[in-house]
Amino acid sequence: MSYQQASIPVPESLAELLSDALMEHGALSAAIEDALAGTENEQPIFGEPDMPQQQVWQQSLIIALFDEHADVARIIANTAASIPIQPPEYSLETLEEQDWVRLTQSQFDPIKISDRLWITPTWHDAPDARAINLRLDPGLAFGTGSHPTTHLCLQWLDNNLRGGESVLDYGCGSGILSIAALKLGAGSATGVDIDPQAIKASNDNAAQNEVQAAFYLPDGLPQGQFDVVVANILANPLRMLGDMLASRTRTGGRIVLSGILEEQIDEMSAIYAQWFDLAPAIVNNGWACITGTKR
Repeated sequence: MSYQQASIPVPESLAELLSDALMEHGALSAAIEDALAGTENEQPIFGEPDMPQQQVWQQSLIIALFDEHADVARIIANTAASIPIQPPEYSLETLEEQDWVRLTQSQFDPIKISDRLWITPTWHDAPDARAINLRLDPGLAFGTGSHPTTHLCLQWLDNNLRGGESVLDYGCGSGILSIAALKLGAGSATGVDIDPQAIKASNDNAAQNEVQAAFYLPDGLPQGQFDVVVANILANPLRMLGDMLASRTRTGGRIVLSGILEEQIDEMSAIYAQWFDLAPAIVNNGWACITGTKR
């Protein structure tokens, strides 16, 4: 079986409207992409909870999938008439049926964090059997190691854990930082996330990596302080959680903050300097990691 795929350039004002209408008129799927992706003019869109954000790109591209026997021209014409707008220009190609599982897996290769630390999907052989290999597959929770913020936090753990530390991973997602901390010698790791799906994913991933960590929703986190507190979330929650995260860090303990854009470094540093002596921020592809020692 094959499919027909239409690529439809649209302005920002029509992207979501036309995408939804295509689904109502017979498209199997419709996704909105940046029409300039992969060029120097591509437009990154960053969103944070409780903050207004631009939802689609100024120059968008709708990728719509249709059955191999569908009359695509008629569907697009009827869709346009229902809005109503003039029928848009589009290009059409045929997609042959593929092994989508194998295709998806081929897009995720092992990720090297350092000479001794790798993230390796379960379907791959370990590139270096002597290294620490975190077995982690893409899933519903954030954190496969591919994002710069996760990479920054993993590098910090790799360079700074000396063994035996208690680690709090606030906003644990997939559990990757908790698992890495234990593999790197931490004495204990505790993860927290607001999403029950993340708690499940973290427990599953910990079992897959043969480590024991404790994962909680925020209200279930036991009292206590930690030697290392890692929070790889976003700037807006980090603004609100400063006092709590500081109270969870023992005197002389370390904090590691990421999910921060480079232009947010000064603001976030000013907040956390109330409790921590901060080191210079580290930046990777526009994202920053701020670390410090509790006074």
